[in-house]
Formats: sequence, C-alpha cells, structure tokens
Amino acid sequence: MQEPTFLILTALAAGPKHGYGVTQEVSEISEGTVTLRAGTLYGALDRLVEQELVTVDRQEVVDGRLRRYYRLTDAGAGKLAERARRLRKHAEVAESRLQARPNLALGFTADPFGACA
Repeated sequence: MQEPTFLILTALAAGPKHGYGVTQEVSEISEGTVTLRAGTLYGALDRLVEQELVTVDRQEVVDGRLRRYYRLTDAGAGKLAERARRLRKHAEVAESRLQARPNLALGFTADPFGACA
C-alpha cells in the first residue's frame, strides 16, 4: 500500500469526508509533506471504491456542483489496521537498530564524509 493510499484511508477512518476534506486531512496528518492533487485523489478514491475499501456515503449539490462524500468500509478499516501494525513493527525494528549504532547512542549523527554534527 502506497503512502497516499494509507493516508487517504487514515483520513476516512474518522468519518465520511468529501474530496477536499480528504485532501486537507491528508495534508494535516502528514504535516504538510503529502499534498494530493485532484487527479491523484479521485483516481485513488475510484480505485479504493472498486476494491471495496471505500464507498460513497452520500452526495449533495453545493453551489451547483456535486459533492460526493466517501466512507471507509469495514474491509478498508481492516486493511488500514493491518498496514498500521506492519508499519509500527517495521518502525520499531528500525529504531532499535538505530539506537544500537554507537554514534547515535551518544547523540551524534555522522555526515556522509565522516564528520560528526
């Protein structure tokens, strides 16, 4: 599962959202490091609907435009939970191995040329 997909599912875990709401939530969750463009977002949402991980919750017309709200399905929640567990496990291993490095254990970080910061 790619990071944008993980973040979209995470955004929808709190409840139904329309596309712009998903985009804003993803930006907030990722602390601004992931910005979804409309084409990317709606392509991902269409794929997630097709995979039955997300469903259309409702539609409404706002200012003459159709606004579609998406909701995480139970299958989507299960996939998100599974991926979150795997990421947590991998992060724990990475942190453990990084702490075992002598230069990091002492609070130093080495640059690629061998100097310490």
